[in-house]
Parts: sequence; structure tokens; C-alpha cells
Amino acid sequence: MFDGESTQNITLEFDVASGSIVGSRKQQEDAMLANFSIGQATGFAIVCDGIGGHAAGHLASAMVTTEMFTHLKMQESHLVSGALNVPFALRQAATEANNKIAEHIQRNSETKGMGTTLLAPVIRGDRLSWLSVGDSPLYLLREGALRQLNQDHSMAPQIDMMVKTGSMSAEVGKDHPDRNMLTSVINGSEIPEIDCPKTPIQIKEGDILIAATDGLQSLSNGVLAKTIKMGTEQTAMDLVRALLAELANLDKPDQDNATFVVIKALPAEKVEDVMDLDAMPVLAMADEDEAVSQQAAPVEVAPEPEKDERKAYYYRGQKYYRD
Repeated sequence: MFDGESTQNITLEFDVASGSIVGSRKQQEDAMLANFSIGQATGFAIVCDGIGGHAAGHLASAMVTTEMFTHLKMQESHLVSGALNVPFALRQAATEANNKIAEHIQRNSETKGMGTTLLAPVIRGDRLSWLSVGDSPLYLLREGALRQLNQDHSMAPQIDMMVKTGSMSAEVGKDHPDRNMLTSVINGSEIPEIDCPKTPIQIKEGDILIAATDGLQSLSNGVLAKTIKMGTEQTAMDLVRALLAELANLDKPDQDNATFVVIKALPAEKVEDVMDLDAMPVLAMADEDEAVSQQAAPVEVAPEPEKDERKAYYYRGQKYYRD
């Protein structure tokens, strides 16, 4: 694990850049901060997608991003030395951020319903850990294969599994009203689901990581894989520009906010006790267009809820949805 290990013999450099668009929304509800210092074999990023529209979704994402960043930054020396238990630190930071949201809602009742997704990847040496709540994806492109590393806390994976097992038709599943219902968010209440593996993933030569809000998923997995692969020999900023151009080319009248951090890693020494990446399904290959959905256990699907068209994410009946 991370504790007590030195990074002195590990050679790893990061090329990091970020991008963001408002899309067709009236305001930006995404928030992002990244910390990758030259000369350090460590770094982290926080990406949040605000929920609640007029119920201060933009404030929720900013509050959680700031709280997570502050918590990790204050422990950076322990992260660099290897003394930090990263999964524990991430969970502690998420709990504190969630408490901040609860306190704000208690003082400002008009913001009830505010919330945010949370994605926080942390790199030390050649190992990647993360915490995520919600549906903001963490992608890895390796040897042309695109994978989503973190769990999708929405109904989409469950509905896809129901289609795969034959309990729902592909036609019904594709446009089911509950596909975009979130099953876990940071909103000041108990967090239903947290994805924070105890075992890190090893980063290898040529890997490209992207931490994003779900607005980037306006691009198909095939297009995303191809675009990232084309940026393999380019800088992280070049890749950011290419992804922003692809989003602009969609010309969608309902384009959501999209915010993402691109992290390109150089080779590092091989280490033990890492997760088996081959066990994670490939979303798409860079030379193919067809996407493969992640699998999850089927659950009961609720009837179509009423919907507030003004919001990228909206809150109704104690549930969160995304457009």
C-alpha cells in the first residue's frame, strides 16, 4: 500500500491541462481544481458537477471542490513521503465536504436540494487512487483501449444490464426516463454510495487519464477514444483543445456543462499490489465506434418522474436526475 513507501526511485512526470465549457446552459455549475507540482511524483485533482439549478448547484460544486482541495493540500507532505493512507484521507475529506453542504442548507433553507457529484483522483509515484460519488467519469486510455475506472452512480448501468439479460428491450432501455437518475450524490445527507478502492491502479507508459463531468459523455465512447489516442504524441493542452473542438462540433442545442482534467503520465517502475485493470470492461477501442457499457446488477426501475427542463441536473421527490 501507500504507507511508508518512498518515491525517490520512481521516475514519473505529469503533463496536465484542463478545459471547460458552459454549453447551452445559462450558467456553469461545474467546478475543478488540480494540483500537480513540477518535481513531485504526486498530484491530485477534484472535479464536481453541481446539482439543483436555482437551488445553488454551482455553489455546492464550488464548496465541495474547495473543501476537498484544502483537505488534500494540507496533507500533501504526508502524501509525498508515503505516510498518507490515501483512501482514508479521501473518505474523510468527502465526509467533511458533505457536512459543509449540510451546514449551508441548514442556514439557508432556500438551497435545499443543492448537491454535487464528486470525483477526486490522487496519484503517488505510479499508482492511482480515487474517490467518486455520482456519475462524473474517470477514464483511462491504454494501448488504444478506453476504460472507465470508477463506478457510475446512476441508473444507466442497471438498465443496461436489464437489457443485456433480456428483462428489458433495447428500445425501452435506450430512452428510459430513469437512465439519468443518480443513485448517489453529495447533498448534506448520508452518502448512499462511495467508490473508493483500497487497492490502487498502476499507471503505465503511454497512459492518459481524464477526470471529467458527465458533459464530456456527449461524445460517444468511440469518438472519445479516437480523440484521446490522436493526442498521444501531443501535449495535454493540445488534447484539451481537441476534445473541446469535438464538443463544439456536436452543435447540440441542449449541450450540458463539460469540465475535464487531462493527465498524461510518463513511465514508472513496476510495483506490486495493484488492481487488475483487465477485469474492467473496455468502453471502446480507438479504431472502433461501438461502445461497451459497464455492467451492474439490475434494480427496480421507477416510473417516469416530473421534470424541470431548466436544469442540467434537477431535484424532485428526494431524487436527482440529469438531462
